[in-house]
Amino acid sequence: MTNVRLTITTSIDGFVAGPHQSLEDPLGVGGMALHAWALELAAWRSQHGLEGGEVNASTDVVAKSVASTGATVMGRKMFGGPPGPWPDDPWSGWWGDDPPFHHAVFVVTHHPRAPLVCQGGTTFTFVTEGVTAAVELARAAAGERDVNVAGGASIGNQCLAADLLDELHLTVSPVFLGDGERLLADLGVGSPQLAHRETVAAPRAVHYRFDRAR
Repeated sequence: MTNVRLTITTSIDGFVAGPHQSLEDPLGVGGMALHAWALELAAWRSQHGLEGGEVNASTDVVAKSVASTGATVMGRKMFGGPPGPWPDDPWSGWWGDDPPFHHAVFVVTHHPRAPLVCQGGTTFTFVTEGVTAAVELARAAAGERDVNVAGGASIGNQCLAADLLDELHLTVSPVFLGDGERLLADLGVGSPQLAHRETVAAPRAVHYRFDRAR
């Protein structure tokens, strides 16, 4: 059975990006500090073609997530590029010529665009029919593996509000951002409930896994 999970890192005060996001500073002021726990990992570095790095309690968390993912869903901001209609020569995103996904990625956007085929087996498909349509396309592409909703906060919140998630993998980084893009905002009364499955404490992060309470 294909599970749909949201995998995301938040600050202690609930932000997944800092204030004043821009093309020069896509995670906003202080936002890169959220991911210090991952950037130092050997498992993360090897996935991005880099050498060295640490092996600690976060390693198994990352390795299991990568191994179980068959397709990814993300928002327009996470893919990259300025807002609005795509230009005639659209930017290919933050991820370079050989993105680290190596599977189908579905980008939720308001503006149509032809699929972007990259090296290493990654294809970005741009979905204009909303997050539910993107998740269904990802389910079909994932085969026997899972769909990973990678963010950002808006896409994660939309998936939670629409009850599309089977799991929430939430990493809390020990930083305060004070402002920015907040996770779990404005979900409203009657939002889906979660059941705690696992907590993993690691250097610079605590990883929580929750299942959808059925």
